[in-house]
Amino acid sequence: MSRHRHRFEAYLDKVFGFSDLVSALPEGRQFPQHSWKKVLDAVFLSAAMQIPSLLQIEAECHHGALAQRIGPVSDDTIGYSLERQSPEPVFALSCEIARRLKRNGVLRSDWSRGLVVAAVDGIEICSSFARCCDACMEREIQHKVNGEMKTEIQYYHRIVVVVLVSTSFPIPLGVRFQKNGEGEVACALALVQDLVGQLGRRFLDVLVGDALYLQAPFVKEVERLGLVWAFTLKENQPELLREAERCTQNSPTGVQAEPGREIQYWHLPDLDWPVADRRVRVLKTVRIEHQRRVTVREKDAPRTKGKISIAQPSTNFYATNFELGSISPLFIHQFSRSRWRIDTEVFQTITTDCHLKHPAVHQTTALVVLTMIRFLAYTLSLVFYHRQVCSHARRKCQTFQELAKRLAYWFVALSPNTS
Repeated sequence: MSRHRHRFEAYLDKVFGFSDLVSALPEGRQFPQHSWKKVLDAVFLSAAMQIPSLLQIEAECHHGALAQRIGPVSDDTIGYSLERQSPEPVFALSCEIARRLKRNGVLRSDWSRGLVVAAVDGIEICSSFARCCDACMEREIQHKVNGEMKTEIQYYHRIVVVVLVSTSFPIPLGVRFQKNGEGEVACALALVQDLVGQLGRRFLDVLVGDALYLQAPFVKEVERLGLVWAFTLKENQPELLREAERCTQNSPTGVQAEPGREIQYWHLPDLDWPVADRRVRVLKTVRIEHQRRVTVREKDAPRTKGKISIAQPSTNFYATNFELGSISPLFIHQFSRSRWRIDTEVFQTITTDCHLKHPAVHQTTALVVLTMIRFLAYTLSLVFYHRQVCSHARRKCQTFQELAKRLAYWFVALSPNTS
């Protein structure tokens, strides 16, 4: 085996025992021509190389980058195998990877005071007017067809993802498909319960999310799981928001100056939340960004350019059950805002570069298993990128997208007699 192959896969074997974990996964077919490990390796490595479709995976396995590593396997075989596997062992595999990441110290953070903070959010994938499966959700959409407005049924899926956001780079923990007729919050709760069941109550400390999750039943269940929570407060909790706005009309509790910005905050440690029949802590922040913009004066001849300073304020309210003690209230602001990483870093990368929304296979179980493998490949290639590529780079480090091309090159570089 050449050293080119070693660098990615041998890293996964050394740190996680990845090959052994994959070999231990149960087989869902009775008389498979190709083992489940071979198929999963093909899908996993193709996802790491950011290959979007099963046909392209077939091509890479026949005469492309994976020809020496995997060997011939058809797209029909891959789709058939994915449809007949159970998602639960793949979910458990992701959780085992997360446990080993924590044991290896990857989850440590400089700013979160030893707390492991996770964000929860949902995203839509695989929308289509033609392709559907038994698990598809449906809605009526008006759109133009040959210049005429028509109402058609659109089929789509939604997933909820929990991602660690207190780490130096975000690490997805788990993904769950939203069932037809199920709300995002109910789906999120089921995912969090599954993660706590797999990882234990002491793995996560804080759960953060947008205003959708600030609902009394969800908060109650999250606390029952032993988690601290912090969610954005908006108009969906009108009574609590009005009371928070009323109590923050006076001067702020404190002001923190940072380069290019200023943060004013109001701390309300004991506010009544009537809908939930309880008291909560609320923090209001006003972030004032100081920016300099170029202006053009057209009254003079010739026109003259100048720069003016503009202050752009943004206001946010956060509700939480976090006990501050001697910690500054701005810590709530810090870990609450970290939830944006799930959208700006994870969802953007995994949809644009890793083709999450590409419906490579649109069968009920196959799509679930494929999506889980794609998230696993994204997570482990991201770990490899930060822990091996960036940390060892002597000059300007290649991008995460460039790493995918590099992985493909390493497999092409395998010698023909590599076993």
